[in-house]
Order: sequence, then C-alpha cells, then structure tokens
Amino acid sequence: MNLVLFGPPGTGKGTQAQRLEKRYGVVKLSTGDMLRAAVACGSELGKTAQKIMEAGALVPDAIVVDMIAQWIETPDRLNGFVLDGFPRTTPQADALGKMLAAKDMKLDRVIEIKVDDAALIERITGRFSCAGCGAGYHEKFRRPKVDGVCDSCGATEFTRRQDDNPETVRARLKAYHRQTAPLLPYYREKGILETVDGAGSIEEVWGRIEALLGRV
Repeated sequence: MNLVLFGPPGTGKGTQAQRLEKRYGVVKLSTGDMLRAAVACGSELGKTAQKIMEAGALVPDAIVVDMIAQWIETPDRLNGFVLDGFPRTTPQADALGKMLAAKDMKLDRVIEIKVDDAALIERITGRFSCAGCGAGYHEKFRRPKVDGVCDSCGATEFTRRQDDNPETVRARLKAYHRQTAPLLPYYREKGILETVDGAGSIEEVWGRIEALLGRV
C-alpha cells in the first residue's frame, strides 16, 4: 500500500504516519530525513544534494525523486510506503507519478488531513516542550500535571520553537495552501484523493484514517 499524507503544519501528519508504519508495515518516507541520510552516508546523490544545500539553493525535484526511487527499491519497503512532505507542487506530483509508473507501481491513496486554520494556529502557538527530555505539552490541551514541572523527567525548564508564533504560523499556512491547492484537484481527478477531518484527538483522527483504508 503506497500513500501520500497531505496537511499543513500542526495537523499531526508525522504522528499518523508513524501509526501507519506500525499498523500496516509500510515505511514512512520523509524527504527531509532522506536528504539528511543521503548526505550522512556520502552517496553520490547525497554529495550532490549537500553542495546544493550549502549554496543555499533548493534541491531539484529530480534529485528528490531519485532518492525516493532508491529508497522504495530496498527489501524492507516491499510492504509499501507513506510519503510525508512530498509532493508539494504539481511538477513534483508529475515526476513522482512517472517514476512509480516506470517501476510498475502506483499511489493507492492520497490522504488530506484537514483542519481549520484558526484551530491550527491555536495548536501550534500553544506548544512547548521540556528542555530536559523533550516531552511535548500544550497550554490548553496538555499541560503538565504540576505546573512548571515535566511529567516525564521532573525538569523545570521548558522551551518553545521560535517559529511557533502567530505571524510565522499564518505565513506557513498561507504558503502551504498556495502550493498545495493545485494538487488536490490533480489527485481528485485520478480518483485517489480522500479527505479526513483532522479535528479532535490523535485517536479520533487515527480512527477515521483506519476506516478509510479499510475500504481500500
């Protein structure tokens, strides 16, 4: 089963992708992780990507697609994959489709996790984490049992991501909608786009995804 997860920042794509890995034996493919791994292992693609990134440029679509092609050919990916963070544009979707077709493969479903922008801003700007162990919390939805004390390790210092502020989050959401909007009708026309309500708990969203995949 080969899947793509769509969704703006804060929808919980990473968490749901991990659950898909465990439930269905598919492998989560994050383009960022793949690029870092390729650079770390010193592969030819990694060396090329490293030079481009060090120059401050974006890695071309062709290189990213080549990396995905290499990853999905390894034995532990035979059960399928779930792509998180790619494709982001129609040309990337075209390139991915051509690469899969050349390998006699296809995408089974593209799942959009949809959450209202106002709710996402509340989710993201309220996040903070323990400076000691990294445990995640939220001002409204998941506060420590004792204010100022981490439930996991007892540390009393917490941190926030600098970009988890309303202005930056709005800009990230605007960029996501601008880039991704053309992809939704693109995959809808192919008959593989599904939209899942991303409101509610992790368990509730997971239940909707499982119900959807149960029909595949």
